[in-house]
Amino acid sequence: MDMLFGSSLAAGTVVLLVLALLLALAFEFVNGFHDTANAVATVIYTKSLKPNQAVLWSGLCNFVGVLTSTGAVAFGIVALLPIDLIVNVGSGPGFAMVFALLLSAIIWNLGTWALGLPASSSHTLIGSIVGVGLANSLMTPGAHFGEGVNWGKVSDTGLSLLISPLIGFIVAGLLLLLIKLVIRRPELFTAPKGDTPPPLWIRAVLIFTCTGVSFAHGSNDGQKGMGLIMLILIGIVPGVYALNLGADTKTVAALVSTTHAGVQVADRLAGSAPVPGDADAQAALTAYVRSGKLADTTLPALAHTLHEIDANVAQISAIKDVPEATRRTLRAETYLASESIGKLSKGNALNDADKKTLGAARDQFKAVTTFIPVWVKAAVAFALGLGTMIGWKRIVVTVGERIGKAHLTYAQGAAAEIVAMATISAADVLGLPVSTTHVLSSGIAGTMFANHSGLQKETIQKILMAWVLTIPVCVFLGAMLFSAGLYVSFHLFGA
Repeated sequence: MDMLFGSSLAAGTVVLLVLALLLALAFEFVNGFHDTANAVATVIYTKSLKPNQAVLWSGLCNFVGVLTSTGAVAFGIVALLPIDLIVNVGSGPGFAMVFALLLSAIIWNLGTWALGLPASSSHTLIGSIVGVGLANSLMTPGAHFGEGVNWGKVSDTGLSLLISPLIGFIVAGLLLLLIKLVIRRPELFTAPKGDTPPPLWIRAVLIFTCTGVSFAHGSNDGQKGMGLIMLILIGIVPGVYALNLGADTKTVAALVSTTHAGVQVADRLAGSAPVPGDADAQAALTAYVRSGKLADTTLPALAHTLHEIDANVAQISAIKDVPEATRRTLRAETYLASESIGKLSKGNALNDADKKTLGAARDQFKAVTTFIPVWVKAAVAFALGLGTMIGWKRIVVTVGERIGKAHLTYAQGAAAEIVAMATISAADVLGLPVSTTHVLSSGIAGTMFANHSGLQKETIQKILMAWVLTIPVCVFLGAMLFSAGLYVSFHLFGA
């Protein structure tokens, strides 16, 4: 326990930590019912691999994808959350947020899985985040409704989730037609017969595409739970996880130099304005990040915060040299400064030279705060694989037999998975979360349409209904559960 969580924790803290981590892993476990099940659907349905073999292989590929992921998607999800809750994640409202997100996503995912509908874990999480943000804005004194939700990032994420299924449908259909023109092998365009596996070369193709989708899924979709687990760890054991204690000396040296340079720029921008205290500076930057409105207090608050960061890092040679009691505060300061600099850089408040100097400091702040330990990645990969092993069958049957009027052919499965693999990989490079479920099931539908196989109207209607309802239902669930969590926190625990 000490190896993972540092010094001994109080019994109550251990209970809270274990409960929160189990809930986060339960989210990934249920995610395995849906998204990872899609990755193995074609190889299982076509008898290219036996179910246990497919799940184990997919789990391994997911694990490699998770291990090699940059964390961009994980922290992109975190950036959608209200800034005041992120900064104070160790408080009662912070934990109410985390539990609300996880519970609402799990509830919806279990419901759609029970009906055999390929729903999106990405959509459930985004909807829950918006719900929490809306509820938080209603309960925050002086805030306007909807303020604090990062609508720019929500818009970018929503657009990626909207466009990716269209890409899946159109490109997979076109790819199938291209395959028909180029490869004149009739056996590729037949449906599986009984328990007979396809010819060896077709099996190799389908195992390759399953490998690609599984790896891409791990490197993108698997990151969502990792981001929430990191929030939990930062809130409960900040001494170990608030900062990357393993940052190398080169990174630390760059942090020290860029922070000092940033202080000089911020001092000049703040001019002779009164210097705020710690609490006032945090409140000013939080208000700026939440609303995007530059106030007279914003630049002095940024200057004060950068001075505080500079004072804490100026004499260190390693991040572990930062006193344990200071690490939570230092993380909050670097996060607020980083987000504020990001917003300032998009406006007209900075010239190009100042943007470059402050941007370099921001990059180093991220280098020492946006990290994911290997054990977190391994736990997420294991939960995904276990969920797939237990819950794969409902989704595999839907993908293989209930989307089109004809059963899935080998070529259709390969085309859909190639497109899914490419789409998810591209989104991973851009740091955008996409839904493996939506891309792959849309790809299957696209190949059925291109092949004139016909689509099962009832199944398509149910899937579309689940897709349409996912975000509004999860907005409602997230808001209600967050409100309930706040009530429990304040009235029962007084926190």
